[in-house]
Amino acid sequence: MKLSVVIPGHNEEGCIENTVVKLYETLEKESIDHEILVINDHSTDQTEEILRRLSEKHPSVRYENNTTEPGFGLAVRYGLDRFTGDAVAVYMADASDRPEDLVRYFRTMEKSKVDCVFGTRFSRKSKTYDYPILKLILNRVVNFGIQILFGLRYNDTTNAFKLYRREVIEGTRPHLSHHFNLTVELPLKAIVRGYTFTYIPNDWINRTTGESKLKIKEMGSRYLFIIIYCLLEKWLSRGDYRQKSIEASTNNSLGAKPHAEHP
Repeated sequence: MKLSVVIPGHNEEGCIENTVVKLYETLEKESIDHEILVINDHSTDQTEEILRRLSEKHPSVRYENNTTEPGFGLAVRYGLDRFTGDAVAVYMADASDRPEDLVRYFRTMEKSKVDCVFGTRFSRKSKTYDYPILKLILNRVVNFGIQILFGLRYNDTTNAFKLYRREVIEGTRPHLSHHFNLTVELPLKAIVRGYTFTYIPNDWINRTTGESKLKIKEMGSRYLFIIIYCLLEKWLSRGDYRQKSIEASTNNSLGAKPHAEHP
């Protein structure tokens, strides 16, 4: 199975090289067939020059310039239209995600035969470093609300760092989000549409260079829109978008359990 890693990046000259090189070295060490696809999202600094150099040096690294409007969600969607692997992870350019956790995601998907592997930064085995207190409070409130509305035990839906099989990406189209609310749209659609998933602990490290692209004041209504959209699909679509029963049976014969969860 080939792993694709989509990394959106806007003005990340201070960290993108370290992020990509560490990820590349880890995946090579683990002998995982992979590609690292960085989407340069209208950067005005030296990000593209760094990416050009990295792609020339490392055969599995490539980059493309987002030719659509700027925005985190649009950049990720640009990458999801162009990745070549059998599974794809969304990975942050600021090194907040750990390559070792991605390896664990990938091995879990191989072993469990599930369609999606989600991470949770808020379990007994997870660690977060320098998480801003206001962001933490809002995160916990939003995720708790999602748990109640969708009947989930999983407690970190807003975590961008997730792994999906190719068929999940295709099966959750059309993707609507332009911004960080895509991190909620993808997993909620996957869950509502009947794809199997599990979750495991992952660590999170606050960026040490550059600035966060998440603007909390701008995102509230966008998150609410996509949560309501997915909730209406769950309540009113009468299963029109769910996987066909034959597909679910195939998954179950492989040992995958719908909504399989690891605390």
